[in-house]
Amino acid sequence: MDPLNRMGLDFKQFVHLIDNLHDEILIYDNKYRLLYVNKACERHYGFTQEEMLGLSFWDMVKKYRGWDNSILPVVYEHKRPVKQKQKTYLGYDVLTIGVPILNEQGELEYVLLNIRDDCNESQISWRDGLVAEQHDKLEERPDDLIYRSSAMAWIVKAARKVADLSAPCLLLGESGCGKSLLAKFIHSKGLRADKPFVVVNCAAIPRELFESELFGHVKGAFSGATHARGGLFAKAEGGTLFLDEISELPPAMQAKLLHVVQEMEYRPVGSSQTVSADVRLLAASNKNLERMVQSRAFRQDLYFRLNVFDITIPPLRERDKDIRPLLYHFLHYFGVKYGRTKTLTPEAQSFLLQYSWPGNVRELAHLVERMVATVEDEILTLDHLPTSVYQTPLHHLLPSHTDSLDEALQKTEREVIRKAHQTYGSTRNVAGALGISQSRASRLIRKYCSPSES
Repeated sequence: MDPLNRMGLDFKQFVHLIDNLHDEILIYDNKYRLLYVNKACERHYGFTQEEMLGLSFWDMVKKYRGWDNSILPVVYEHKRPVKQKQKTYLGYDVLTIGVPILNEQGELEYVLLNIRDDCNESQISWRDGLVAEQHDKLEERPDDLIYRSSAMAWIVKAARKVADLSAPCLLLGESGCGKSLLAKFIHSKGLRADKPFVVVNCAAIPRELFESELFGHVKGAFSGATHARGGLFAKAEGGTLFLDEISELPPAMQAKLLHVVQEMEYRPVGSSQTVSADVRLLAASNKNLERMVQSRAFRQDLYFRLNVFDITIPPLRERDKDIRPLLYHFLHYFGVKYGRTKTLTPEAQSFLLQYSWPGNVRELAHLVERMVATVEDEILTLDHLPTSVYQTPLHHLLPSHTDSLDEALQKTEREVIRKAHQTYGSTRNVAGALGISQSRASRLIRKYCSPSES
């Protein structure tokens, strides 16, 4: 008698039970193709089962950045069970056990992977060295940024291109979209990676202290200067100085910074001697610097000096494919911080995927931290979401002091068209849903949607 029948289970019930195991279970065929994965994959990678089924292992490693290294090629090559400690790109430390299934001729038919959370060194006492050998053959883990959208893939590609350069780079985007993290990424991938990375929040330094904070001062330079002190430029020597919120730099300091960028030297407060500066400058702003230049609130010559290269990070609402992996990343990160394991119901996930996130990634992180820290239940439902996400966030669509009415209207139009295209697909369906002509729908889709989305 079939073992399942003997236990009173049909195949559908059996799969349902495996789906709800805490450990992740994967089954590969003999050609590196994923035949089955249970729901634990969502926790580890931010993918749904439907998205993962049928994927090639090589897509998981290289395109979707599943693990920092993998045991699967070792199992295929040596046809032996292998155990290895790994880290998923969402930040989970896991223990992976790979077991080959051979046919009567000794040929590999399937590989079973069991992936378990929170492993420690005692759990990997048997290792035969094969994984270390194979790790050299696989590509290095691409990066620590959490993303899946084509828009962020382009941003990361651009960041890699400028990482080894010495010229300044300007990072633009709304507040909370990840400019500081991208700056750190550029530094970590460049020639100065082993040197200091120093962050300056230009909005947080009092105007009267700005020059001393950046360039340092000599003894007796002003009242209270009882000894010489190096500034942030000196602290960043040889490395990278990141000027966050550069739009808040006082006008007098803009002129002094311009001199540093041009001549790569500065003068500490109270000193008659200049000091050479070997520093890579990165700057960031959530304001429209071009308009600030036009209104003379920001120096044009400094803007051009800082804007040798520029990278604009799109807001989270324009890269909704990044929301799910970010949700799981922060659930894990804050779960470790507060010692609590939390999961989101499908309904709560779906709601958060539709939310516009006016505060971008920062808002998402704060929301997840709040729920992990304050909700006693292990499963987070719609009832646990803060009331703020149920309120229509119109403020990010209204003109700010840096946006004209036309720009605000264009932002709104772009969001509506992109969401309609994702929901309804064809130009005919989009036209019908929005009450416009098909030709107009087609034109707007070409204007606002990337070729891969069209």
